[in-house]
Amino acid sequence: MIRGANKWVRINKMTQESRREVRTDNILLILLSLLFLVLHVATSGHYGFHRDELATLDDARHLEWGFVAYPPLTPLVGRFGLSLFGISLIGIRLLPNIALAVAIFVSGLMARELGGNRRAQLLAALAVAVVPIVVIETSVLQYVSFDYLWGVLLTYFLMRLINSENLRWWIAIGAVIGVGMMTKYTMAFFAVSLVGALVLTPIRRHLLSPWPWIGVAVSLLIFMPNFIWQWQHGFISLEFLRHIHARDIRWGRTKGFLPEQLWICTNALLFPLPLMGLWFYFRERKYRLLDWMFVITFALFLIAKARSYYLGPMYPMLIAAGCVVWENWARVKTSTPGFPADGSSAIIKTRTEFSPAIQIRTWMLAAIAIITSFALLTPIAPINSRIWKITSKVQENFVEEIGWPDLVQTVANIYESLPLNQRPQIGIIVGNYGEAGAINLYGPKYNLPPAIGGTNSAWYRSYPQSQPQTLIAVGFDTDYLAKHFEHCDLVAHNTNPYGVINEESQYHPNIYLCRHLLQPWPEFWKGFQWFG
Repeated sequence: MIRGANKWVRINKMTQESRREVRTDNILLILLSLLFLVLHVATSGHYGFHRDELATLDDARHLEWGFVAYPPLTPLVGRFGLSLFGISLIGIRLLPNIALAVAIFVSGLMARELGGNRRAQLLAALAVAVVPIVVIETSVLQYVSFDYLWGVLLTYFLMRLINSENLRWWIAIGAVIGVGMMTKYTMAFFAVSLVGALVLTPIRRHLLSPWPWIGVAVSLLIFMPNFIWQWQHGFISLEFLRHIHARDIRWGRTKGFLPEQLWICTNALLFPLPLMGLWFYFRERKYRLLDWMFVITFALFLIAKARSYYLGPMYPMLIAAGCVVWENWARVKTSTPGFPADGSSAIIKTRTEFSPAIQIRTWMLAAIAIITSFALLTPIAPINSRIWKITSKVQENFVEEIGWPDLVQTVANIYESLPLNQRPQIGIIVGNYGEAGAINLYGPKYNLPPAIGGTNSAWYRSYPQSQPQTLIAVGFDTDYLAKHFEHCDLVAHNTNPYGVINEESQYHPNIYLCRHLLQPWPEFWKGFQWFG
């Protein structure tokens, strides 16, 4: 009885120590995630809103179950941000920043699920935090801002399913696929890859139970409102996606799919980690589902000529597995002689330690990756400084965050220069969603009328009932205006005080005052729809 009781005490003590270690690991991962959250929040208010953010915030004021360019979740988040923080860069970008922090934390948990200890967990979290596409996408409010988090949660839930053999995890998996589809349609590729991986691995036995099918039902239930919206609008998003895809191929944006895996979907300094992760999944038969899921997704995107960053959400599971391999590889065995008190033969004691040389090199690379990632990919450089000239080429989004309030100020000056009695009959017509979003965000300050736009979902909002015949035209060339208006005068230039060359200042520099539309508004509106 005493011997059995002692054994139970030892087991209980080990369990308590294990729980304390897990709590400590969780605290460290949370602190690390909060550190990156604070760093991103501290740097997110330096420039201005990106044109894609302006489009999202414009749609946020007209919430529906779907939009031409994306599903409804991100505009809903934008509406939430506007309600809480108003026109605040830091406030609007807070939720994408939080999504990044959660993805960092869950990446550390994935390393633990795969057998990694504290070093592997922290390295996995750090490695994901400095992935370029993560830093870029979660620093602004775009429909891609939350896509990464859903990919991380999907693969983490699959790990929990595999390790626990608790089939109820299929409900969580179905839920995250449904939410992912309400965020970005590329989640469909991950879902198809999961089905293919199921068929190719022994986990297909789960299909004989009701739980995977319940998960499918949950995902369809979550996605159903958007599906109904698409059906009601003739599946307009498919037409949009075909147009954007053809444009990307025409502009050569898809040519870098393979090489950009090296420095877009993972940090180039830490690229060996996902390679080791692939090897881990190939070697560990238990996790072969995840290996096949990545391979199939990779193949689908490659065949479809997708943009390189579409595969980004699949990389954290590779990074986490690679960190586990690294942790095991960094261990070395050391032997020390021991001499018993009775003078008998020496005993060689062997223990496992971490190689200082391997650790120093790895953490130095991680530190360099953190510094370069923040220096090049976050908006911290003063505009037009020497550093800016480098960062604005590496991170092209920066130049598209400059000049929007100045554009609206210029339009407001034109509007205010017109006779007061004419202003109720004046409209503002724009050529792209950035111009529409800027005028609708900053315009109320100057009592400007809403922008009239035909890009994406703005076209469905139609033209004003007043059918104005005098319009301030932003974003059009003279040939287009001459075709549709009786007379147009050049009244201002679209510039910014920094002289930054971006899409607006380079391709849409002139602002016109146009009078007398040559077609009735209903007829003109039929040809005013386009995608962008």
